[in-house]
Amino acid sequence: MKPILLLPIPILLALAACGSTPPAHPPAPASAPVAAHAISLALSLWPSRYEATGTVRARVSAPVSSQVMASVREVLVQAGDHVREGQPLVRLDARDLEAGELRAQAGLQEVRSAIPEADSGVASAKANLDLAQVTDSRIEELFGKKSVSRQERDEAAARLQSARAAYAMAQAHRTQIDSRIAQAEQELKAASVTRGYAEIRAPFSGVVTARTVEPGSMAVPGAPLLTLEREGSFRLEVPVEESMLSSIRLGSAVHVSFDGTAAAADGKVSEIVPAVESASRSYLVKIDLPPMPAVRSGMFGRAVFPIGQRQVLAVPAGAVTTRGQLQSVFTLDQNAARMRLVTLGLRHDDQVEVLSGLQPGDRVIFPIPAGLADGASVEERP
Repeated sequence: MKPILLLPIPILLALAACGSTPPAHPPAPASAPVAAHAISLALSLWPSRYEATGTVRARVSAPVSSQVMASVREVLVQAGDHVREGQPLVRLDARDLEAGELRAQAGLQEVRSAIPEADSGVASAKANLDLAQVTDSRIEELFGKKSVSRQERDEAAARLQSARAAYAMAQAHRTQIDSRIAQAEQELKAASVTRGYAEIRAPFSGVVTARTVEPGSMAVPGAPLLTLEREGSFRLEVPVEESMLSSIRLGSAVHVSFDGTAAAADGKVSEIVPAVESASRSYLVKIDLPPMPAVRSGMFGRAVFPIGQRQVLAVPAGAVTTRGQLQSVFTLDQNAARMRLVTLGLRHDDQVEVLSGLQPGDRVIFPIPAGLADGASVEERP
């Protein structure tokens, strides 16, 4: 039996390597260039803006209250109800008011009942006056013929004067009755108006935004029972820094938008409250809004005031890629795409302001070709 020759492991591995041929790996082919268009960046003039936030308020808002003190019998609406002008909202206990109206009616009837007696007195006084005038004329004629004494003449003249005074008094009494009738009619009218206060109606068409009364409670003059807002008539009230007030003018257009809704429009500055708020050193600016169905009182809104022009570096909004919180663009650098992180500012039309990450003269790829990646070879095309 022949002895077995054992070789060291490193020598065996070397012999195995010499006896085999490694597989060939051809070099990877270069990827084809991506056709793209690039735009050169330059500074441009943009309108300078100042943004302020505030709250939507109704231009016409009124607390609805009672004009008399009475118990609430019925409340006909709820908060959120739409009402039209003149619609009944609250009914009060009207028994005391009805009693007042009946007293006024009775007073008017009592005064009117004195009319026949007064008219009779005037007629009687007029008849006495006519007789006294005729008698006085006859006595005067007889006195001229020396047929009556002066005493009789003086007595006839006195009776005429007394008849005239009685007639004047009867006429004054009748006039006084007419005045009392007019006064009683006014009292009845006032009582009827007061009786009408038992039914509280909507002063204008709108929506009920608050209800602070329930049946059985006491309505006190001046105490709000409901709050009513005119629908579709709103304004945005925003505080504006004292330093910016000189750039805002009455009647100027302001772009407004609202959180939580896509509603946006151009409003108009209608009022600048002249008093400054001491804590924030700001003025209150009121902006009238056009009719907007999605806008409601109490909503949070933003106003953008144009205050001049400024130079900005901007790129098309479509050139920006967003991944999470990061925003980037592709630039063209020596026929290669380079991803650049950017910080963006305001947006204007289809352009967006670049605050950092790019410089004038940089060439931004737009539109972005499908599948473009950082470092990809790019073939620029017009």
